[in-house]
Amino acid sequence: MTEVAPAILVIGTGDTKAEELGFLADRVRRAGGRPVMLDVSVLGDPPYAPDHDKHAVAAAAGTTIPAVVALGDENAAMAAMAEGASRLAARLVAAGAVQGMVAIGGTMATDLALDVAQALPVGFPKVVVSTIAFSHLIPPQRVAADLTMILWAGGLYGLNATCRSVLAQAAGAVTGAARLAEPAESDRPVVALSSLGKSCLTYMVRLRPELEARGYEVVVFHTTGMGGRALESLARQRRFAAVFDFSLQEVANHETGSPVTSGPDRLEGAGAAGIPQIVAPGAVDMVDFPTWGQVPSGLENRPHHAHNRLIASVTSPGPVRARIAAAIGAKLARARAPTAFILPARGIEMWDRPGEPLHDPEALAEFVAAMRAAVPPGIEFHDLDAHINDDAFVDAVLAVFDRWRAAGVVRPGRPAG
Repeated sequence: MTEVAPAILVIGTGDTKAEELGFLADRVRRAGGRPVMLDVSVLGDPPYAPDHDKHAVAAAAGTTIPAVVALGDENAAMAAMAEGASRLAARLVAAGAVQGMVAIGGTMATDLALDVAQALPVGFPKVVVSTIAFSHLIPPQRVAADLTMILWAGGLYGLNATCRSVLAQAAGAVTGAARLAEPAESDRPVVALSSLGKSCLTYMVRLRPELEARGYEVVVFHTTGMGGRALESLARQRRFAAVFDFSLQEVANHETGSPVTSGPDRLEGAGAAGIPQIVAPGAVDMVDFPTWGQVPSGLENRPHHAHNRLIASVTSPGPVRARIAAAIGAKLARARAPTAFILPARGIEMWDRPGEPLHDPEALAEFVAAMRAAVPPGIEFHDLDAHINDDAFVDAVLAVFDRWRAAGVVRPGRPAG
């Protein structure tokens, strides 16, 4: 039986990048794929007939190319084309007409490509070849949960050996991924769990088997910036039956100006999507920063620890923790789904225990008091006389979850066998 060539959606501005797009399409064919060209030009036209031209893209956004040109602003014009390209690409994916997506460009086309990638489901191969890949110009909230990016070295103006090498890699990456891709679908309801790992926060060691025994699949997110971004993105897509958000360090990072952020809407996705959530303030006493960079302003004299050459953490004083508590409370108040908040009053990460290097009982007490005051009405509140790494914390979590399951708040699991 002959294998069907995967159709790869190739996105770019054909009026300015025709040579590069043609080379990319050729390499997709050589890799065994079938290129489907989507043109997002505005002013000009490509020297080839795209499968989906700029007029189709504009129409998908509910407008026309003359109307887009009449905007008189390149940023507004490309935003309109991004809307159309996202809608058109999503329709093609839903219809099974394409099995992968690759987009190329500088800042303008990358801006558009990021929107398209976010419009496509998790598990669908999406590759962006960009002159600003991995750049500080791209905020975490713009990055799709499973996006692959390649830096387009030598990709500013015309083909060259360096440019060809990068485009060939991209063609192979997206076509190979399209052949082997698996949809991110489970035969069991999925519970999302945030954590920093087994040393700082240990609850997942016991929680995962307990949840699996109840018939749920557990997906753990590493809350070092992009992990929390992925959790938020998938929650807004309603991928989860419930969310256990117990590592809120990224909220602390954002509130203190750390670059290790998941964006301003961290801890808001599940509540906005109507997903039941149990929340705890794990590790919010620590603020992350790049080991190779500067300690966040105002925290220079606080105890800090270098985890590796990439990431380090510094502890925050009581007043800063109180401000973080207020931010958490404000986010909980926006939830449109059943929400329980568990406050482990004896500590919120491994190294704040007595005798550990980050132990600061006065700052912890100030946070606990502020957090008690910040939990809004309507939120189920559990003031727990325990540490977050104690068995009592896991017991409290499971008690809430089992009660919600019995009441139908969370859909039932599907035990194996």
